[in-house]
Amino acid sequence: MQALDRILDYQDWITILFLVCFILLVIARTQFPQRFEEFISLMSSGKFIAFKGKENRAFHPFNILLLGIQTAGISMFIFIAYRYFFETSLPPLILFIRIFTAYICFILIKAGVEKIIGNIFDLDEKMDYYLFQKLSYRNFISLFLLFISLFLIYSVPPNGVIIWSTAAITIFANIIGLVIIYKRNQSLLSAHWFYFILYLCALEIAPYIILYKLITI
Repeated sequence: MQALDRILDYQDWITILFLVCFILLVIARTQFPQRFEEFISLMSSGKFIAFKGKENRAFHPFNILLLGIQTAGISMFIFIAYRYFFETSLPPLILFIRIFTAYICFILIKAGVEKIIGNIFDLDEKMDYYLFQKLSYRNFISLFLLFISLFLIYSVPPNGVIIWSTAAITIFANIIGLVIIYKRNQSLLSAHWFYFILYLCALEIAPYIILYKLITI
């Protein structure tokens, strides 16, 4: 069987993007080696959440580095899925920039609203801990999406099976992360279960539905 080259007219800027992500990962690994080792074992050990969460620094420099990787990895996967399922006349780079910008605005506005809610109900410390946990799990999951995107760009052409399977795994991993977080904060949630349900519907379900509508429309 003769090998065929995949020729993509938008590979150059994607290569640079992946390179930047790997540089951020190397910086995180070299500047915060202990924190990085604990982070890598996040799904098998609660040490990272238990010890680093006590600092109440959701936006620690380490988390910011990984947040950069998260925004790039998730935006790239959405970009690949969008180009596969929808026809668009937009140049690939412009399309990616729009998705990237929308995702950054989405997570920053969402985090800002959650901080405001924590301040209103005098739950600043608990909200910071909650945001730290969510950010940590999603940073971890985004590494998976980054490598899947790398695989789809340079190895195997995107197809519906891979895209839907990856999306399902990502959603399932997010649900597991939220369940772990909610179990860890069970006593607090039990005391304010009504507000928790409102929060879950308003800030954990509705925003993603809105983001999906914005992307597809």
